[in-house]
Amino acid sequence: MATCFEKNCLFLCLFVFLYRSLANVDKVKEKTLAMIKPDGVEGEYADVIKKTILDSGFEIAHEIELQLNEDTAKNFYAEHSSKSFFPSLVQYMTSGKVVIMVLEKENAISDWRALIGPTDANTAKETHPTSIRALCGVDTGRNCVHGSDSPQSAAREISFFFDKSTSDVSQRHDEL
Repeated sequence: MATCFEKNCLFLCLFVFLYRSLANVDKVKEKTLAMIKPDGVEGEYADVIKKTILDSGFEIAHEIELQLNEDTAKNFYAEHSSKSFFPSLVQYMTSGKVVIMVLEKENAISDWRALIGPTDANTAKETHPTSIRALCGVDTGRNCVHGSDSPQSAAREISFFFDKSTSDVSQRHDEL
């Protein structure tokens, strides 16, 4: 038969276990920037992509649809300005509307990167046939979607498009 001390210890252990379990229910959600590029919007893939996002457990915390102008595209992709593909990248990104979203989920950055697949859409079609880039991308340059690659770039990219004080497009960015 258990003593009063043993019962209290058991009760305390149970309480601590339940408290820790409940404390983990509200895990910190990570944020990442997701962009549906002009070929995805023009190809009418936006709704399918958003449904895939939601079905994969993400929340879409913020969303805007806009046409990037040349200055905004150049600033967003400034780290690529010295590369030979930069002019075509700017032309592509200004060729039509884009949908920009802030996604939230535990492990949002890595889960979104896994969902979109390899940068080269042709590779995605072979190695990740259920990925978003396999669905709607054409090649490395026209790969339908963008995803932040680290917490640091996610923070920069989110602040680039979603300035907390004005909700205007700002002019800062240094990651793809």
